[in-house]
Amino acid sequence: MILAMLFSLGTGVTTLSASVRSDALIGTWENSTGHIRVEIYKKGHLFYGTLVWLKNPYHNGKPKTDWKNPDPALRNRQVIGLVIIRGFMYEGNYIWDNGKVYDPDSGNDYSCKLQLINKNSLEVRGFIGITFIGRTEVWTRVSK
Repeated sequence: MILAMLFSLGTGVTTLSASVRSDALIGTWENSTGHIRVEIYKKGHLFYGTLVWLKNPYHNGKPKTDWKNPDPALRNRQVIGLVIIRGFMYEGNYIWDNGKVYDPDSGNDYSCKLQLINKNSLEVRGFIGITFIGRTEVWTRVSK
């Protein structure tokens, strides 16, 4: 009986640790050029990111819009507030995969992999098809 209780307690601790590790991604991140900030959050068991800040939020005196979106009906929406990181799953070892990243500058969606290098550095690898064809940036956590 005591052994069964210890085993279930140990399983709970392991589950809690995995949950804590998966949530390490949550927070505000600035891209490597310092031009955007994205708030990453968890919805269910998946992770998403909303563009919350732009260094240059205006174009010709008006808020920047998603003007390169392939869907003409979406081209007038403001860039700030767009969900640009979608559907990431925690894979373990501080890696989140199987998601997409949207680039409003090009209007393109890319496959993406996120890896936490340390608590304040996030490697973001966007790619087309296979991971070898793509680009990597290191984002920095923004303190509130």
